[in-house]
Amino acid sequence: MKNMKYIIVLATLILVSCNNDFLERYPLDEISNETFWNTENDLAVYNNSIYDRARNDNEVPILMAHDDGFDSHRYGIWYMDEFTDNIAPRHSRHTRYQQVRAGKHPVPPEPQWFGYRDGTWEFVRAINVGLDNYQKASIPQEVIDKYAGEARLFRAWVYADKVSKFGDAPWVDHELTIDSEELNAPRTPREEVMANVLEDLNFATQALPDDWGDGGGPGRLNRWAALLVKSRICLFEGTWRKYHGGSNPDMWLQEAADAAKEVMDNGPYELYVTGDIEHDYNAIHRVTADLTGVPEVMYWRRYLLGVFTNHVQSYHRGYNGGATKSMVEDYLCTDGLPITLSPLYQGDAQIEDVFENRDPRLRQTILHPDDVQFYGYGNNDTRPYPRLRGMEGGQTIETGYHIIKVYDVNTAYATYNTSNTPAIIMRFGEVLLNYAEAMAELGTITQGDLDISINLLRDRVGMPHLDMNNVPVDPRYEDDGVSPLIVEIRRERRVELFMEGFRYNDLRRWKQGKKLEQPDLGMRWDDAAIERYPLANVVSTMVDGVPYIDIYQGTDWADPVFDESKHYLWPIPLTVIAQNPNIQQNPGW
Repeated sequence: MKNMKYIIVLATLILVSCNNDFLERYPLDEISNETFWNTENDLAVYNNSIYDRARNDNEVPILMAHDDGFDSHRYGIWYMDEFTDNIAPRHSRHTRYQQVRAGKHPVPPEPQWFGYRDGTWEFVRAINVGLDNYQKASIPQEVIDKYAGEARLFRAWVYADKVSKFGDAPWVDHELTIDSEELNAPRTPREEVMANVLEDLNFATQALPDDWGDGGGPGRLNRWAALLVKSRICLFEGTWRKYHGGSNPDMWLQEAADAAKEVMDNGPYELYVTGDIEHDYNAIHRVTADLTGVPEVMYWRRYLLGVFTNHVQSYHRGYNGGATKSMVEDYLCTDGLPITLSPLYQGDAQIEDVFENRDPRLRQTILHPDDVQFYGYGNNDTRPYPRLRGMEGGQTIETGYHIIKVYDVNTAYATYNTSNTPAIIMRFGEVLLNYAEAMAELGTITQGDLDISINLLRDRVGMPHLDMNNVPVDPRYEDDGVSPLIVEIRRERRVELFMEGFRYNDLRRWKQGKKLEQPDLGMRWDDAAIERYPLANVVSTMVDGVPYIDIYQGTDWADPVFDESKHYLWPIPLTVIAQNPNIQQNPGW
């Protein structure tokens, strides 16, 4: 009911602000622009309506979580890696992910998932309405600024998302009417938009309180969350400008590093560590219902039976297709070396070998056959795993690499649409990764910087430290055009943040889209595997004389392409251009 009240307030305010005649006739006992903006509670209630809009992850893809109800099977943070070489879905309800990952998405007639959505611009309009009215309140300026900081953080975040996907974007920082010239204006150049984004971020990180007094629950975004968002956005922009071209990339990288360092030095967060290196990494991703008080979690979304629910566990386990061979092979061996260099690597003749002498995060992310009962996988199934498409009974998967990083048997088989699986939107581990990468890209990183960032993540799982004076040179990445140190920091990011929504943006900002031209493969599929997994309906391809499951062979998504002249940005929908011909299509589309 509270959410409905906030929506009604928002809709009323936006409506009355568009029509002066209506305002003059508005009854005195109803909400109006003239009577509303008075108290701190008024500002809080209005901003609550902005938070409510931000829960729609498809229309406003920034606070990515699980979306609501049925839509949680396709819109959400766990699925974003399906755009990439991390996860290989085959289900028809996830065709959009397969299209983009294969580079076979056409210019859409209308806005598509996470794209140039009407709801995004309605969200921006709602923010601007608030910013145009907050100053009317008869309360101290620092209180007004708290709520303006919230709004400007949201505005910066949603514009950064649009710039990351489309380049230039129509910057608007005030309320529009049906006669506003901006409605027919061309898109604002990328660098001008991002300069405005940085202004909003700086305001938010200065105006927001360290703590809203919400007890650490998933309430309002605080200054620490704003600093993490700033580090994330500035890291994207800095590396984009460094590798794609653009002015002053180092300024953005320094802003990213400084924002992350502020959280590291003064924030109340730390990695979740109990000393259990075999389980600590995935423990917070498998917490049921309530993440309040988990020291690593900086912001999360709560789901509550009868109010706001999902069925992400039910659909995730069958729709994601499983992790890829590429993902699994990026985990280091326990000596800190990649599988291409380590004498400890046992190969992949059988799936159990894959886990031997490897970074413990691998076994906490991908299901080891011996861990089925520990995780209660497949609703405490007693059949042997992995189980592949075509096999009888149990939970089947495309690649053979079942994902258990976020698996919780208690909600995976809950009643349809009534799961309360929470979603981690921001965590301290990302702060450490953002800091290390920004410093490395600046060329100023020290061993001390690694020790307070990357090596803390490695300590949690008992892995050797990354040593600046002894960085391995993985032959698989020698053509990436970056130093071996940056390669290892990027690898750490891929491993640590798997299935948390970063890989697609990372590949684009690093200008590494060509990696998506490699077909998605699964586990080894030789005669021994065929005998061990009878009735599996999969096909294989040869890699250096060894057969592996080829996920998309025979489908529309086989032979992926990545055209560097266009695929780093998404196309503008045709309906958007038809409505405003001054908006030009992106290059190559």
